[in-house]
Amino acid sequence: QVQLVESGGGLVQAGGSLRLSCAASGRTFSSYDMGWFRQAPGKEREFVAAISWSGIRVYYADSVKGRFTISRDNAKNTVYLQMNSLKPEDTAVYYCAAKYYLRGTAVVLTPRSDLYDYWGQGTQVTVSS
Repeated sequence: QVQLVESGGGLVQAGGSLRLSCAASGRTFSSYDMGWFRQAPGKEREFVAAISWSGIRVYYADSVKGRFTISRDNAKNTVYLQMNSLKPEDTAVYYCAAKYYLRGTAVVLTPRSDLYDYWGQGTQVTVSS
């Protein structure tokens, strides 16, 4: 079992920045690829970014590429999402998720939410115009 707790959300003006954090507890954090997803009101949950267990590989949705940066610190059991040049359309509840990685197999970062094993409760990000 892995418990995930997001923090860092808030209200920011368009063009501003926020850094989200997701603290993990429970099983070995470095055994998991991590992802960020978001869900806006009335919309389906969508993929934002993912990072491999080692932090070497990353993957972004086209809508955030060049503006958002995902990173992790395995010593602190934490994954981050640095969000710059925020736009009103980035307004959503942001969730972090963990996907178990079996050592020795190919690393496959996926945007599919159904393949992630554990989820946090979410943190609200609101970008005003």
